[in-house]
Amino acid sequence: MSGEYPVRLLGEAVLTALAVRIGFALVITATAPVHEPPPIAGVRRSRVIARGVDFHVTEAGDPGGLPVLLLHGWPEHHYAWRHLLADPPPGLRLIAPDLPGYGWSGAPPHRWFKREIAKDVIALMDALGLERVLLVGHDWGGVVGHLMVLDAPQRFHAFMPLNITHPWNTPRTLAPHLWRLLLYQPALALFGYPLMRHTSVVAKAIGASFVDHEAITREEIAWFSERFRAPVCARAGTDTYRTFWRYELRAGSREPERRRSTVPTLALFGASDKAVHHSLAAAETANADDYRLELVYACGHFIVEEKPALVRRRLEDLAAQFT
Repeated sequence: MSGEYPVRLLGEAVLTALAVRIGFALVITATAPVHEPPPIAGVRRSRVIARGVDFHVTEAGDPGGLPVLLLHGWPEHHYAWRHLLADPPPGLRLIAPDLPGYGWSGAPPHRWFKREIAKDVIALMDALGLERVLLVGHDWGGVVGHLMVLDAPQRFHAFMPLNITHPWNTPRTLAPHLWRLLLYQPALALFGYPLMRHTSVVAKAIGASFVDHEAITREEIAWFSERFRAPVCARAGTDTYRTFWRYELRAGSREPERRRSTVPTLALFGASDKAVHHSLAAAETANADDYRLELVYACGHFIVEEKPALVRRRLEDLAAQFT
């Protein structure tokens, strides 16, 4: 018996224990990561270096149209927006970067601090010559989006966060729903790197989050799960949660967000989300001039893919105010 075999057995035992902890029946896998981006008809791809990050950017639609910046979350990349990218609404220029370390973008020169990611994406806007955009962000892309509109409100026509909390929650509003985060986030913060690289955690996390399981195929899920087997992606995904739990959660308690948003905001939220409760995106607790929350029933966390027609309609309605 080689020395490597007992180590592998120990590793599998640890990962299995973690699987039980976060509520998934994970499978230990040895699949290699995918190397090329998924095919999407009609898109334009480019690489743009901004603030030390080598961004992979996917665009679709009218190059001279109203720019719409689309930010994905975990555990995804630009392919989350495939329905929009494959059939862009008339008059819109859709821009879907892979966030730093995700998808086919290079790693950030920091450990995925959300305020730094917001600065990275604003630097990308500068590099692309985007003076002002309509911003859409799902999951962690929505967290980054909220920070962007607070940091530089003059750069945004409007903001559409999807299935994510707003930044004005307090320990009192967060406490009843903290258990949801504890179900999976600490495990990802501690052991996300091996879990994403060597188990089916990403595929299980995505598949279990849909109400309509026919809204996504195994092949579509694989474009996400197999990419997170790449070391840079697994590290970025782990750092996303590790930085949140080690630094950002406590910092938010000590110094809560007090800035008021002046950017018109329409939040869409799949009401059957198991990871994030919609009350954490409530209009009543938002410190904003113009903030609306629309609950979408029979829909889970991945609203972009489960209700693509609705997301498209709301985006078109929002964009019509600025074209």
